[in-house]
Amino acid sequence: MPWNSFNISVSIMLPAILFYLSSLASHSSTFQTLLNIRHQPLTHTFALLMTEYFKIGKLVTAFGLKGELILQHNLGKKTSLKDLQAIFVEERKSSFIPWFIESTRIKTEEEIYLKLQDVNSREAAIKLTQKEVWLTETDFKKYSAKTSPINLLGYNIIEKSKELGTILEVIEQPHQILCRIEIETKEVLIPLHEDTIIKIDHKKKQVIVELPEGLLEIYL
Repeated sequence: MPWNSFNISVSIMLPAILFYLSSLASHSSTFQTLLNIRHQPLTHTFALLMTEYFKIGKLVTAFGLKGELILQHNLGKKTSLKDLQAIFVEERKSSFIPWFIESTRIKTEEEIYLKLQDVNSREAAIKLTQKEVWLTETDFKKYSAKTSPINLLGYNIIEKSKELGTILEVIEQPHQILCRIEIETKEVLIPLHEDTIIKIDHKKKQVIVELPEGLLEIYL
C-alpha cells in the first residue's frame, strides 16, 4: 500500500513502525537492506514520512549492453556522486522508489554514467530512461554546488511582502531562471533575472521579487 494512502496519524503509526524496524534490524546487518523498500513496503512508509526529496535531473539514455544509464544532472558542478547509496524515482506524485547504486563514473560536467543494482541489461536500463531523478535533502545538499541555482529549491517566493509559494523546480535558461511554484493548485513559472530579483535571503530561504504586471494573471 502506498504511504500516502494511510489515513492514520504519524503519532499512532510510529510505535508499530519502530517495532517492525527493530525486528528487521535483528535479521540484517546493513542499513541498505533495512531501507530496501522494494522488498519492505512498511519501511518505505517510514522513510518517506521523514524525508524530503529534491529533483536533480533525468536518466536520459541507456549506455552499453550491461545496464548502465546516463544521468543528466543540474547539480552545478562535475561530480561522480561518490559514496551515494541510492537515487529515487518518482513513480507517481509524492511516491518515491529507491534504486541502489552499484557504480558511477563521470562522463561530462553535467552527466554521469550510472549502474544500478538489479539493472543488468540494456533492455532493463531502457525502461528507466526519461525518468526524473531525486535525492534526499541531505544528499542534495552534499552533492550540489553551493552557488548553483538548484539550491533555491525549497525557498519561498515573496512579492510585496506576500508569500507566493515554495520553489518546487528550477529550470535554467540562457538568460534567466524559471522557478516553478504552485498557487491555488495551479502551476506558475516565476522568471528570475536582474530585472525581477530584489533580494535573495539565504538565512530566511526567501527570494524577494518584483514581477511584471499581469504575469500571475496569465496562470491564474
